[in-house]
This record gives sequence, structure tokens and C-alpha cells, in this order.
Amino acid sequence: MQFGVFTVGDVTTDPTTGRVPPEGERIKAMVAIARKAEEVGLDVFATGEHHNPPFVPSSPTTMLGYIAARTERLLLSTATTLITTNDPVKIAEDFAMLQHLADGRVDLMLGRGNTGPVYPWFGKDIRAGIPLAIENYALLHRLWREDVVDWKGRYRTPLQSFTSTPRPLDDVPPFVWHGSIRSPEIAEQAAYYGDGFFANHIFWPKEHTQRMVALYRERYAHYGHGSAEQAIVGLGGQVFMRRNSQDAVREFRPYFDNAPVYGHGPSLEEFSAETPLTVGSPQQVIDRTLGFREYVGDYQRQLFLLDHAGLPLKTVLEQLDLLGEEVVPVLRREFAARRAPGVPDAPTHAALVAARAAEGTGEPAEGTGEPAASGVSR
Repeated sequence: MQFGVFTVGDVTTDPTTGRVPPEGERIKAMVAIARKAEEVGLDVFATGEHHNPPFVPSSPTTMLGYIAARTERLLLSTATTLITTNDPVKIAEDFAMLQHLADGRVDLMLGRGNTGPVYPWFGKDIRAGIPLAIENYALLHRLWREDVVDWKGRYRTPLQSFTSTPRPLDDVPPFVWHGSIRSPEIAEQAAYYGDGFFANHIFWPKEHTQRMVALYRERYAHYGHGSAEQAIVGLGGQVFMRRNSQDAVREFRPYFDNAPVYGHGPSLEEFSAETPLTVGSPQQVIDRTLGFREYVGDYQRQLFLLDHAGLPLKTVLEQLDLLGEEVVPVLRREFAARRAPGVPDAPTHAALVAARAAEGTGEPAEGTGEPAASGVSR
């Protein structure tokens, strides 16, 4: 199972000091967080994509390319790449380039984002959000798998004898997660292609996440990619820790109360009861996270949100120390002990290359114990 962190890249006033970090400082803080994540033994760093204040990560592949040059093992991803407003051709090119630069340490999460005005900024109609997501990914999927593409659709100009360059590393495209908070159509899309499904999970009650993941698993099996238990699932999570839970609540409360997303709404206690937000001790985070398996089944990737709402970098790095030293080692051990037989590992480039090599032989891909087709999109 993979563990990591994701950032939304917000520039928010620290409510305890009144300080607002400059954009450049916030961008470099995100790089520092990624490097710290690798240092403490996490597997994944993912950045969001936003094109409006108070957010700064408007060019995820630029940031991830920079981080790739300063890390050795960390898997680099997005949370989210806007499939609706980005040109599929540019996504194909950018992420194939990043694949080569990072020696395969790349995957991506596709989504529609949560900012309505972004659609007209890029010449799109928000009312076509779902059809755009479906059509654009159908083209992206082909661009990575066919050397020459002829294509005609509804939302972009046609392509004639087009070749996307560079070609994917080892002729294996980056693994794709389809991220969604509320749209069953996206769970269906992920299932159709045999891709991963990432449930945002940080704003909704567990029953909603349970329904979305169950739908994806059912449809994954329907399309013949494997059993429902073999579907590739990721979850978001949101934590703030101190060794003493009362200290955690006291320190985090002003950040929660003034956060741009949920500030001035439900209380910290109400929000923690209704969503996966966990504010407390490392043991409380361990117990809460292990509980996710009870309603989504065995899953492959867990990402935590740590750096938002104006929290200073020093505090975020302290959170990463706790996560890497006290939380993730226990979670790795416990999730592995509880995992049912036949559940695949999280996809990596090396595993996908091995699966491609074994395709058609009926033999398990080396090192996975799973059929070669498991986790490989159609």
C-alpha cells in the first residue's frame, strides 16, 4: 500500500499571526514538503491544479519536474489534473515528458476541479463538464497507446495522422486515477478503462464514500478487469497531530475556524464526526485510518492533506515527522496483515512494465503474484 501527502497549494493568512506568505515562498514550501515526504519514508507526493487565487499550483508538471530532480524514490502525482479544461494533447505530452525525466516515478489523477469560473477562462462551458471529461479522456487514452491518431470529437478540433511526443516511457503510459467527490459518472469512467478510482473523502460522510467506491468496484468487475476486490482504490484524508490530543485540538482550532473552505461553518468537533478529518494523537490517526478499510475494503493508496489553512511550514514539517515516524509504519504493518488474498499492490511504472511484458502469457507479472492484466487499463 502507498502512503503520501497531497497539497492544494492555498495561500492563506495564518490566523494566529496575521501573516500571508508570498506566492514564491508558498511554492518553495510545497517543494520542501515533497522532499521531506521522501526523507521520512512516504511513497507519494501529489499537487493540485488551480488557476485562481488563493491557490498557486497552476502548472503541476513544472513543479513535479523540479521535484523529480531533487528526489530519488518519491512517486510524483497530481490531485487533480483538470481533464475538462486542459487540452488532452498537452496532457499527453507533458506527462510523457515528466515520465522520462523522473524515470517512471509518475502517475496522475484526473478530475473536473471545484472552481466553476475556470471553464470560461479556458473557453469551455461548465454545463458540459461530464461530457468534456469523458471525451477528453477517451482521446488522451488513445494518444498514449497509438502512435498515429485520427480523431474527431465534439469539443476540440480534429486530429489527422497525429503523433504525440515524446512517446510514453517503455511504451507504458502513466497510471491514471480518476478523482471524484460526488459524480458516479467518473466512477463509471474509471471502471470502464480499468483505471484507478480516487475518492477525495475529506468533505463527505463515510456513507457517501462507501457508495462511490462500491459502485466503482461493481462496474470494474462488470467490465472484466478482475474481481471487485481487485479494483484499484485510493482515498484522501486530513489530519493534524500532536502527541497529546488536547494540544492538537487547541493548536489546530483557529486554523480550522478560519479556513477558506470550511471555516465559519460546522465546529471542529462536528466536522470531525461527520468526515474523516482527524485532529488528535498519532494513535488516533492510526485508528481512524485503519477504520477506512471497514467501509471501502482493501485499497491501494492513502494520501493525507497536511499543509492548508495557513499552517506554517515548520508545523507541516513536524506533521510529516509524526506521520513518517509514528503513523505510517504502523499503518503499513496493519494494512498488510489485514489484506485479503488476491488484492493487488498499488500500480507502479515497474509493475506496469512487467505486466505488459507478461500480457498474453497468462503468467503472473513478476513480483506481484497477480494476473498480468490486473491494474492495466484497456
